[in-house]
Amino acid sequence: MLLELSPYAFKIGPIAVHWYGIFMAISFLVGFYYIYIMSQKTGLDEDFILNLVMMVIISGIIGARLMFVLTNYPSWFVSEPLQVFKVWEGGLAWHGGLLGGFLVGWPYCRKNSVNPNMIADWIVVGLSFGYIIVRIGNIFNQEVLGRMTQFSFGRWPAQLVGSAIGVVLLIRYFYLQNKDLPAGYQFWSFIWYHSVLRAVFEETVRENPLFLVHYINPRWGIGFFTLTQLITPFLILFAYFMYKNFALRENSRYVN
Repeated sequence: MLLELSPYAFKIGPIAVHWYGIFMAISFLVGFYYIYIMSQKTGLDEDFILNLVMMVIISGIIGARLMFVLTNYPSWFVSEPLQVFKVWEGGLAWHGGLLGGFLVGWPYCRKNSVNPNMIADWIVVGLSFGYIIVRIGNIFNQEVLGRMTQFSFGRWPAQLVGSAIGVVLLIRYFYLQNKDLPAGYQFWSFIWYHSVLRAVFEETVRENPLFLVHYINPRWGIGFFTLTQLITPFLILFAYFMYKNFALRENSRYVN
């Protein structure tokens, strides 16, 4: 059974390497490679790209971890401060990672006179691919579990549902690359569609605490509403607003 899988890929003495950490590292490498290839095609400075990627990765991990701890285990900051740093054991908040990377990457691009919308679009590949394989890492960590059903398969494979969302978004990205779209459309529409797909499919079958409205169908193994589902309308409105009122305006700064 999946839940009997070891979270460790291998151990060297007291050092244990988690599958989750390996998958996370692979997602970073894939995302960086794509950004690097695209930057070479557009003639961007190599040092700028290397610095940007490192800054965004570090700030993204910090933001993802802090958001996860704040929303799930705020007592750790006082009772178990070392636990806050154990990223390799899992526990990263998707939205916190996006926020952390955005707050550092966007001003750095503007400082170097590079359109941040263009870079943000390229990041979609790493985000989509990362969502695919990190959700698989969640299987090894026995987290992001699905709800139990009365069907023959028992528990919903919520992690694989999340991975499927990543696959759909990755295919969508490369399909849209052939279209003449404004810079920033790929990124902000990715946020829009990811939020909707996650709320409708993944969160519905995921075994998460419910807020405000508590509805669980034990036969189908679905529930409403998780915290992510409740904030989704605000996220999609935010993505739409940022594209229409911020991204398009930002593009005008870089018109030759």
